[in-house]
Amino acid sequence: MPMAARSLVSGTISFGLVAIPIRLYPAVVSERVSFHLLHAKCGTRIKYQTYCPVCDQVVDRDDLVKGYELGKEQYIRVTEDELEALEGEASKDIDIAEFVPLASVDPIFLDKAYFLGPDKGGAKPYQLLARALEKAEEVAVARFILRGKESVVLIRPFQRGLILHTMYFHDEIRDVGEIDRGESLKIKESEVQLALRLIAELASKNFDPEKYDDEYRQRVLALVKEKAQGKKVTIAPPRAPRGKVIDLMDALKKSLEKRRGPEAAKKGSTGRKELAKVSRRVGEAARPLERRVRAGKR
Repeated sequence: MPMAARSLVSGTISFGLVAIPIRLYPAVVSERVSFHLLHAKCGTRIKYQTYCPVCDQVVDRDDLVKGYELGKEQYIRVTEDELEALEGEASKDIDIAEFVPLASVDPIFLDKAYFLGPDKGGAKPYQLLARALEKAEEVAVARFILRGKESVVLIRPFQRGLILHTMYFHDEIRDVGEIDRGESLKIKESEVQLALRLIAELASKNFDPEKYDDEYRQRVLALVKEKAQGKKVTIAPPRAPRGKVIDLMDALKKSLEKRRGPEAAKKGSTGRKELAKVSRRVGEAARPLERRVRAGKR
């Protein structure tokens, strides 16, 4: 996994009387293919201008100001000085507020990821925190001011070190209750059991990210390479869309047949131990969410 040679910022993890000097590094790099817009006639890259339709003129960047939209064509102007005055105090401390089980943090709250490395003189306390968190199966929740903006962050053990995730605030997560999820529908137990058997067929012991590649990116790069070499490009016809599921049981049985043959769809083709194992895993994954739902109803 690539790691930037330079750190983004230095800081200190603080909890109790313990202070751990650290450095923050980017943990991910986007490898998505990007394109520029060109003029189809001459192939020149297009340039954008900041244009004012009222004054009918191009506006210099020095004459641009920020505005908060109150309503249609109604804006409150805000200056850079006013915004800077509202930014958090330029502290480099990552103040740990609490330690919680990782399972209690829904992944929906996690945003960007950064590697944490020990700064000068911080290797031992850094490793102490990493190993203690791993043994306790806990993560740290802290407050951190990054680029002038205060964030809630999560620190967890990662490959014999530490990784930091910035988090969304609770009011940034949309209410799933706005979506019709078909909760009132009745599902037959036989359908659940067949679905469990299909899950058992597709189940792996652990997630292996190296099994998955950006195939679309690879196809785009191959297309660009062929065109750069002057080769004739043949456009493949689009794949036919999947048909709508009319009979759920029939669809599940056909999925099992595709995986293991006709015998897989017959009763008892998957052992009870496998079903019990999958049921346990599904139940364990659902418990933290159930606890949060119950807590929210109180």
